[in-house]
Amino acid sequence: MTQLTLATALLGLAFAPAAQAAPNAPSPGNASSAASAPYRVPLRVATYNIHAGAGMDDVFDLDRQAAALRALHADVIGLEEVDVHWGARSQNRDVATELAARLGMHVSFAPIYSLDPAQPGGPRREFGVAVLSRYAILGSGNHEITRLSTQVPDPVPAPAPGFGEVRLRVRGVPVHVYVTHLDYRGDPSVRVAQVADTRRIMNADRGARTILLGDFNAVPTAPELTPLWRELSDADPGSNSFPADVPDRRIDYVAVERGAVSVRDAAVAETLASDHRPVVADLLLRR
Repeated sequence: MTQLTLATALLGLAFAPAAQAAPNAPSPGNASSAASAPYRVPLRVATYNIHAGAGMDDVFDLDRQAAALRALHADVIGLEEVDVHWGARSQNRDVATELAARLGMHVSFAPIYSLDPAQPGGPRREFGVAVLSRYAILGSGNHEITRLSTQVPDPVPAPAPGFGEVRLRVRGVPVHVYVTHLDYRGDPSVRVAQVADTRRIMNADRGARTILLGDFNAVPTAPELTPLWRELSDADPGSNSFPADVPDRRIDYVAVERGAVSVRDAAVAETLASDHRPVVADLLLRR
C-alpha cells in the first residue's frame, strides 16, 4: 500500500468532493506491514460529535456528514449528539440508522433521552450516542452514568443512560467498544462523577480488549480526567478538535486499554461537516 501517515491521509478531507474519500487514504484496518504480525490485529477507530447532523454552518446535511465519515476509512466509529426522530433540527429523521446504511455498517444506538412522541402514534423522540461497525455487533448495552439533565427544570445529578457499549469480534479477538458524551458545563463536578462511573463499568469488563470513544468536554490535562489514564492510554493525535473552524482545544478522544491495545497512529481530520472535527486512530489489538 502507499506508505502515508494517517495524518497525511486525512489532510485533504476538508477539501474532498462530497461523494469522495480523501485521496490515497489507507484501506480499513491496514495500518502497516507491522500489523500483519500474528500477535497483532489492526483496527481503525474514530470518534465524531456530529452535532445532530448539522455542520459548522448549522445546516443539517447528512450527505456531507456521511462523506466525512466515509473518508476516515474507519472500522468502528463512535458518534455523539445523535438524533433519532428528535425534531425539526434533524428533519425528524433516524440519523443513526441513516448514516449506518449510507456507510454499509452495523449500528447500535444508546439514547440519553427517550421522550414521548410529539404526535400520538409517532416514534419516540431520542437523542444519544451510537457506534457504527464494519464488524457484526454481537451484543450491546446502554449503561447509566451520572448526568445533569438538559430536559427538566432545576436538574440534579442522577443516574441516566447514554453510555453505550458494543461487543465485537475482530479477527478472532473479542473487543468491547464504549462511546460516551461527558457533561459540558464549566463546573467539573458532574464529569468527576461520570469518570468514576466510567471506570467502574469498564473495570468490570474482563476478557476483551476495551476501547473508549467520545466527547469528554475537557482537555487532556483536566484534573477530572486524570483517573481515566490509570487504565487507559490517550491516542493523542497532536491536534485540537474543537471548534471545527478554528480548533483551540482537544476534547474528543480515542482511549485504549493499557497493555492490551496499542496506538500506531492518530490524527484529527479537517472537515466542517460538524462543529467538532473527528479523531481517528490506527490501533493494534493484542491476541
